[in-house]
Amino acid sequence: ATFWGAVSGSGPATVAAIGLILIPGMAIAGYDKAFAAAVVSVASGLAIVIPPSIAFIVYGVVTETSVSALFAAGVIPGIVVAIFMMIFVYFISKKHGYRGAPRGGKVALIRAFKESFWGLLTPIIILGGIYGGIFTPTEAAAVAVFYGLFVGVFVYKTITIKIMFEILSSTVISTAVVMIVVTCAGLYSWVGATVGLIDKAAALLLGLSDNPFIILLLINVILLFAGMILDAISIYYVFLPILVPIMAHFGWDPIWFGVIMTVNLAIGQVTPPVAVNLYVGANISNLTMEQISKPAFPLIFASILALLVLMLFPSLSTFLPKAFGLY
Repeated sequence: ATFWGAVSGSGPATVAAIGLILIPGMAIAGYDKAFAAAVVSVASGLAIVIPPSIAFIVYGVVTETSVSALFAAGVIPGIVVAIFMMIFVYFISKKHGYRGAPRGGKVALIRAFKESFWGLLTPIIILGGIYGGIFTPTEAAAVAVFYGLFVGVFVYKTITIKIMFEILSSTVISTAVVMIVVTCAGLYSWVGATVGLIDKAAALLLGLSDNPFIILLLINVILLFAGMILDAISIYYVFLPILVPIMAHFGWDPIWFGVIMTVNLAIGQVTPPVAVNLYVGANISNLTMEQISKPAFPLIFASILALLVLMLFPSLSTFLPKAFGLY
C-alpha cells in the first residue's frame, strides 16, 4: 500500500486496486479474511499521504502552499505511519499464527517482476519527473494518464473501447461530485467570511488555551471526528478557512500542518461510521463493516501513535522539502 501510494492519490481507489488481488491471496495463504481486508483498507489510507496525493493538491490550492513541497513532505511521514502499522501487523500475525504460504519461490517472483515491470515504472516516472523539475504535479497527472493508456492498450492490452468508455464515465461522475463539493465549499467560505463566522470560530478555539500543543491536540480531535462523517476533500474546504488564522497565530509551518492534517484525514477514511476505505474493503471481501472494523482498530491506533510522533517532530515533515530547496 505504501508503494501503491506513489501511483494512486486516492484511498478508496487503492483499496480497490490492490484489495482485489491481496485480500483473496491472503485468505488463501491462511490469513483471516476480515484481518486481510482490514490491513489492506487501513494501509490504503497512505495513498493520500505518499505523493502524488489528491489531498495535498487540495490543501495546497486552498492555503496557497507549494504542492511540490507538500509532496516531498509526505514521503517520510508516510513511511513512518507505514512502519507503525507494520509493527502492529507483525505482532498480531505472530499472536494468531499467520505466516503466509510459499508462492512459488524465486522463479515465480522473477517472472512476476518481469510481467509487472511496466506498471512498476509508473511511480518512478511520476515522482522522478516532479522532483527532477521535468513537469509540475498537475502535468504529472496528464503524463500518468497517457502512460497508463499506453501500457494498458499496447503492452498489457487490457484496455478496450468498452473499458475506456467505463473509465471516462466514472471520471465524469467523480469529477462532477468533487466540483459540486468545491462549489458549495467556496460559497460556505464566502458566507462564513462575510458574516464573521470564520473569525468567531477561530477566536473560540484560540480562547480555550494559550498553549499551542493543546490547541493542536484539540484540532486533531476535531478532525478525527470530522473524518468519521465527512470525506477528506470536504473537510479541507470546510475547516481550512477556520484553521488558517490559527496556523498564522501560532506561526506553524503550513507544510508541516498540511502533513499533520492529511495524516489525520487518512485515519478518518478508515474510522467508522463513514469509513470509505472500509466500505470498499468490505465490498471486495464480501464481508460486513462490523466484521472488518474490529481487526481494523489496532491499525487505526498504530496510525494515531504515528500521528503523535509527527506532531512532536516537525522535522520529519520539513526535512525533504528543505533538502530539495522547495521552500
